[in-house]
Amino acid sequence: MSKLAINGGAPIKTDLFPKWPIYDEREEEALKKVLHSGVWGTLGSEVTAFNKKFAAYQGAKFALGLTNGTHTLEIILRALDIGLGDEVIVPPYTFNATVSAVLMVGATPVFADLDSDTYNIDPVMVEKVVTKNTKAIIPVHIGGRSCDMDAIMAIAKKHNLYVVEDAAQALGAEWKGTKLGNIGHAGSFSFQVSKNLTAGEGGAIITNDEDVYDNCFSIHHCGRDMKSGLWYDHPFMGTNARMTEWQAAILNVQMERLDAQMETRTRNAAYLNKRLAELPYTGTLAEDARITKNAYHLFIFKYFAEQSKGLPKAKFIEALKAEGIPCAPGYVNLIRQGMLYSPQAKRILRSDANYDILLPNAERACYEEGIWLYQYMLLGTQKDMDDVVDAIVKVCENADELMK
Repeated sequence: MSKLAINGGAPIKTDLFPKWPIYDEREEEALKKVLHSGVWGTLGSEVTAFNKKFAAYQGAKFALGLTNGTHTLEIILRALDIGLGDEVIVPPYTFNATVSAVLMVGATPVFADLDSDTYNIDPVMVEKVVTKNTKAIIPVHIGGRSCDMDAIMAIAKKHNLYVVEDAAQALGAEWKGTKLGNIGHAGSFSFQVSKNLTAGEGGAIITNDEDVYDNCFSIHHCGRDMKSGLWYDHPFMGTNARMTEWQAAILNVQMERLDAQMETRTRNAAYLNKRLAELPYTGTLAEDARITKNAYHLFIFKYFAEQSKGLPKAKFIEALKAEGIPCAPGYVNLIRQGMLYSPQAKRILRSDANYDILLPNAERACYEEGIWLYQYMLLGTQKDMDDVVDAIVKVCENADELMK
């Protein structure tokens, strides 16, 4: 009789991980308050309160709530006057928006490969692709784990580049005691439904540069001058990316849970890392003492097929899901995505843009090694973590069932 659940055996886990999003009557009351106020949008009191609260939490001078995390990246790049003919260095292992934002402002994304130990952008590879046209670097703190910000800021200073931190997955995480998003020239955050802080959709920008803040505010507010006070005066090219009162009301409540949830994730992630490091078929991302907090929006581990009778990553994931463990293969290498080869992109990209290059570490992370567990799973119990490990062991030790 088969042992694996995918072949009809009994699954390891039959109960559920914690649901997401988490909410209670506090969110309900906050939404009722907005409903009855009659002020549902256009920079009301909830948005104003959120901007102040978020800036204080991040230790930043300025914060600005927006519609979503994609717009935050686009608006930061526009505020820094990055556009046609400019190059922006990006990682290939990230959500599409990191790269689409560069294209949307008319600039050309240039890819630097990953550090194979961390799955974050490799500073050595970053410096290799800097040219006279490079204007910015977008380090993406994948899964909530900080990039090597010392090295990235040193490269930026050497070449006079902007650093735009994509901290969509890294709210609350720290590098040497400083919250991520607050190290570069500006930081971008997302509050999409899967994120550790969520309103279904939403985003935020933080910066310590008043000029950058003023530019971002104007762009997101239809090109208005924030200091003139004139409503129908639009001296700048802008768009409407204002956060609604509904989003801000939920976020203001959700922030009350953020740190406690982060402590739970951190505790469970440490336990998982310890157990997975003891197995021959899995590996963990490298430790770095300079990362003083990891947000763990994702728990990413490495799967070694050669230690599991050659069982392919895709089949391993399928079998793990059947055992009751939600998981995912993670990103597709962005350099392969059709967006870059579309007619729309070709009208934007520099004529010498070349994406016919090998990024071996990204390839390995995307298609051979990288496995994701979701942040809400880390809000569970130690038994939940043991179930994850037990399911991995079960699948790998019985891999021959799937290799016949």
